[in-house]
Amino acid sequence: MKVLFFSDVHGSPESLRLLLRRAEERNPDVFVLLGDALYHGPRNPLRADYAPQETARLLNSIRDRILAVRGNCDAEVDQLLLEFPVMSDCSMLFADGRRFFLTHGHLWSPEKLPPVAEDSVFAYGHIHLPVLERLPSGVTAFNPGSISLPKGGNPASFGFFSGDMLQILNLETGDEILSLRLPGKK
Repeated sequence: MKVLFFSDVHGSPESLRLLLRRAEERNPDVFVLLGDALYHGPRNPLRADYAPQETARLLNSIRDRILAVRGNCDAEVDQLLLEFPVMSDCSMLFADGRRFFLTHGHLWSPEKLPPVAEDSVFAYGHIHLPVLERLPSGVTAFNPGSISLPKGGNPASFGFFSGDMLQILNLETGDEILSLRLPGKK
């Protein structure tokens, strides 16, 4: 199973179009949206291409392959535009025998993990920074970064899982930023 992870779109159709072009190259079975789909939020700058209705239209074009969780900038009114569930604070994905705990990162974080098995992947967004590391608990912390408002001097990025390889990729170039081979399945 191939899974494409992305987060923190913040109403940017330009960034989302680029992500969908990258997806054509990788042909994912599932798209995982780790929150903050439409609204830019009061602490973020307003992008020149900010267009939540167009962003919703693009997201709805993959509605049959998307699994989403609610971010701190997502609201019930956003659900009126989106044709897939987006209001759950967390979800689980099982892919190729691997467990992924999905959340935005404002309620759970690597510093405040939910009760998950030690071989799980804790996938989150929120901080707009790419993270891929094995924690002392054995859980893998994975943040694909932001496709529209990256922070810390990082490029816009997204994540990809296939087989036992978890990657963070540069949105513009498709080049690998970070990768980690996950331990054997239990």
